[in-house]
Amino acid sequence: MIGNLIAGAWVQPERDTLPIYNPATGEIIEQVPLSTADDVDRAVQAASHAYAQWSRTPVMERAQLLFRFKALLEEHLEELSAIITRHHGKTLEEARGEVRRGIEVVDFACGAPTLLQGRTLRLVTSEADQDYYRYPVGVVAGIPPFNFPVMIPLWMFPLAVVAGNTFVLKPSERTPLGAVRLAELFHEAGFPDGVLNIVHGAKEAVDALLTHPQVQAVSFVGSAPVAQHVYREAARHGKRVQAAGGAKNYLVILPDADIERAIPAILNSAFGNAGERCLAGSVAVTVGAASHSVTEALKVATERLTVGPGDRPGVQVGPLIRDEHRQKVLGYIQQGLRERATLLVDGRGYTHRSGFFLGPTILDEVAPGTTVGLEEIFGPVLSLAHVDSLDEAIERANQATFGNMATIFTESGRAARAFREWVEAGMVGVNVGVAQPFGFYPFSGWKGSFYGDLHLHGTDGIEFYTRKKVVITRW
Repeated sequence: MIGNLIAGAWVQPERDTLPIYNPATGEIIEQVPLSTADDVDRAVQAASHAYAQWSRTPVMERAQLLFRFKALLEEHLEELSAIITRHHGKTLEEARGEVRRGIEVVDFACGAPTLLQGRTLRLVTSEADQDYYRYPVGVVAGIPPFNFPVMIPLWMFPLAVVAGNTFVLKPSERTPLGAVRLAELFHEAGFPDGVLNIVHGAKEAVDALLTHPQVQAVSFVGSAPVAQHVYREAARHGKRVQAAGGAKNYLVILPDADIERAIPAILNSAFGNAGERCLAGSVAVTVGAASHSVTEALKVATERLTVGPGDRPGVQVGPLIRDEHRQKVLGYIQQGLRERATLLVDGRGYTHRSGFFLGPTILDEVAPGTTVGLEEIFGPVLSLAHVDSLDEAIERANQATFGNMATIFTESGRAARAFREWVEAGMVGVNVGVAQPFGFYPFSGWKGSFYGDLHLHGTDGIEFYTRKKVVITRW
């Protein structure tokens, strides 16, 4: 059984456990403890104790430690990628990309001596000057999801600790092994005990963090219902909150789109990571004459995708995280058929394999207002719809209660600009399948995809993990 990290020591609590699976085989590879509120309190107390010294550590020293951590991440990229594939299931290529995007945020955080600078205005009034300084907020907590067990923790704790905070990380109970290895490397880099603590568990551990009086801020990524719960409960207890939730991302294809570029981008968006990501392309909407060419090309290309264990060469689509999640996705396929969609590509033939496989599936002729057109499926299922105009495509996208990402494929600058201006999504792509911002920009979901004011990473992350003190001086 893996343990909690409390004040630099790995502790195995005597608690109930949950199994950790290899999704490609269904084999149980480890056990994770279900920590209680008492376990959470021990982690928070360790972070609180460490904060007194860490918050006073010069920023240049904090940044130098982070440079060492970044170097270790680079050195262990392949190891971290293999851990991700083993207990999440995504392909090794996807896992490498995940680690790389996580390191990107660490790279950004290494610029703390610049990022944490305040501002000064001399002679704000007669013989008086005004300054503002950034201070850490205290003990902060991070609750990442199962689908990016290395990348999203790296979106959280490096920015927090380089700003002078101490951190309690509650990894997903489904995929905690990546966070454990990150913590080991973090301490190898030389960070003091208690700056980063890990407590494993499920709902009880989450709720204990949301209500603990010494936790000042909470960063969360996960499903829409849990994001709402985290936002409401943590805010009710006076904490800063950033809670990234669900998504229903629309991909719009105009008749002038470069199909040879668009089809691979759409496939990667819809079926990469087995569709288990909040930036997955969920609904492809063809406009006018694009309908026939896109439909045929998508069908042919999807049927050529290779499904299998993520550690095998040439595999493009790995398994889902658990069988119960696969059953949920299968239920959405059945719901789509009840709503009179048609199966353009049926991936259900892969369910007889060992492990938690489901092949890429395309539901065609998805009507407005249907379940599969509006709800997040979080699996390798692409809904396909057809409209007559760009305005109609934007209207379809804006019907969704989510607003994470939207993408348009076109050669028209006028159409791309109209899409950028009027689609209700925080991340917009033009001729790209996944509009993921680089780590120095915020991950900017809208509507039901995000609860809070300051988004993850980028300058929003710096703002989230710091508070300002304004000083007015007259001598």
